[in-house]
Amino acid sequence: MKPIHGLSLFAIGLSLLLVPASAKNAFRLQMIQQYKMQTTPALTTCQYCHQSSNGGQNFNAFGQTLKPLFDASGDNIKVALYNALKAGKDSDSDGYPDVLEVLAKTAPGDPASKPKQTVAVLQASLKKSGGIDQFKAK
Repeated sequence: MKPIHGLSLFAIGLSLLLVPASAKNAFRLQMIQQYKMQTTPALTTCQYCHQSSNGGQNFNAFGQTLKPLFDASGDNIKVALYNALKAGKDSDSDGYPDVLEVLAKTAPGDPASKPKQTVAVLQASLKKSGGIDQFKAK
């Protein structure tokens, strides 16, 4: 039996650290693409769903809406992101449903992040731009 060398242990440890980071990054990148957030870099961090900029188990209000949908979808982030908007919730209780906050490029998990337009204007804009299905994964 050969001994495990320090370099091998380092490589194994590094790979274990990178796998969760890659999964987190894949979820974040899917959210950016699916919610059309490419032009709003301030909202494209892990804090869109989490309390920490590093992700983790502590979810903000929108993350608390998303997490059970993610679990119910068999860990399919595309389906969960769409279903979170389809649910019609106002996760952060700021008066704007999550789908309208996504459309307006504000944070549905942060009550201090509100659209500048009224709900009625955003609803009309949502309808005109293709409805909720524009946020369905392709």
